Amino acid sequence: MRTSIYKSISDPKLFKQQLLFWSEQFREIIYLDSNDYPQNYSSYDCVLAVDAFTSIKTDYHNAFEDLKQYQQNTKDWLFGYLSYDLKNDIEQLQSQNYDGLEFADLFFFQPKKLFLLKGNQLEIQYLNMCDDEVEEDFEEISVQRLVFNNQKSAIKIQQRILKENYIEKVSKVLEHIHQGNIYEANFCMEFFAENAVINPIEKFIKLNEISQPPFAVFFKNNKHFLLSATPERYLRKEGEFIISQPIKGTSKRFLDASQDEQSKMQLAFDLKERAENIMITDLVRNDLSRTAQKGSVEVQELCKIYSFLQVHQMISTVTSKLDSQYSVVDVLKTTFPMGSMTGAPKISVMKIIEQLEETKRGLYSGAMGYFKPNGDFDFNVVIRSILYNQEKKYVSFSVGSAITSQSIPEKEYEECLLKAKAMREVLSEIKTN
Repeated sequence: MRTSIYKSISDPKLFKQQLLFWSEQFREIIYLDSNDYPQNYSSYDCVLAVDAFTSIKTDYHNAFEDLKQYQQNTKDWLFGYLSYDLKNDIEQLQSQNYDGLEFADLFFFQPKKLFLLKGNQLEIQYLNMCDDEVEEDFEEISVQRLVFNNQKSAIKIQQRILKENYIEKVSKVLEHIHQGNIYEANFCMEFFAENAVINPIEKFIKLNEISQPPFAVFFKNNKHFLLSATPERYLRKEGEFIISQPIKGTSKRFLDASQDEQSKMQLAFDLKERAENIMITDLVRNDLSRTAQKGSVEVQELCKIYSFLQVHQMISTVTSKLDSQYSVVDVLKTTFPMGSMTGAPKISVMKIIEQLEETKRGLYSGAMGYFKPNGDFDFNVVIRSILYNQEKKYVSFSVGSAITSQSIPEKEYEECLLKAKAMREVLSEIKTN
């Protein structure tokens, strides 16, 4: 049983940071922040889950079935992630590229302590604990001082695939497209640093401040960290409704208002970007139909432009109603990995990009989120994110772009650099132009 206590918070923005600083003492942390971004589908402004009561950690073998059993047996709040390489559980695929991060393929935990903030109302849910402990923790959180360590350590960021090699690889993707093997491929590359020592919470706060996305995440599992400023939702379940919001299409923000509006309009009417988005929207429609009530799949928004601090994005919203014969984990399994991070058709693309990419994706382009006790869930797409193995002192972030028949390799490379800008700025402590 969970003990629930409700509090009014006078300064929610300050309290969110106090929550995050207080959480640092725990082995397992998931902190989710919507940054007050206006959106139609949102339950909370901020969520913090800490301290595992139970957990599941596994490789891809039989992972979705193991997760289904865990979710159905606990019938409680569960927080965690699905790595991209769970594709190997769904299809006859493999991942043999270099992995400097060594995250488990799947990890979820049932938190002892949970904080749910909406507006200035805070709900605290503790598992099998007394009211006194809740009050003691709340008092401790409320007096947290936000102290930053301003020591700057030199981090040398390297690029796994250099420009010349990138252009050569994208040209090979284009050959596959022109031969009719695939229609679109999301090709990704890694930036990394070795012997890197960072303060994960401090770097997350900086990344979040310069991006302010709706699905920000700070995640810790012992020595593994995710610092995510992702703008993309993978999948949400509300009752019988399933909501997916794939992103395809990116343009730069400008300080000058007229330049910025021009960039936004160019994205809205860019035929290549629209074609990318529509292709993936169609793939999502097909994926959702596998667990949907007949005739319930609908495109609510097609190629709508959303603006974030760093970039403008083209986002579509697809919904369905879940057929009662399917479990909540079935919905994830039949739509994973998300089409925005693969391309189409999925299986052929995943085989090709596995050959051309030089790094195992792991948690990058996977999903992070939670299940509620009633089976509702919400998961983001892990992009615009820094991953850190503290024990190995290995820092990594990856970026990608969608390659279609109209792609120009040099322009795709520039798009990757644009997407890398925020992470590079935060890690290198250097302001990029």
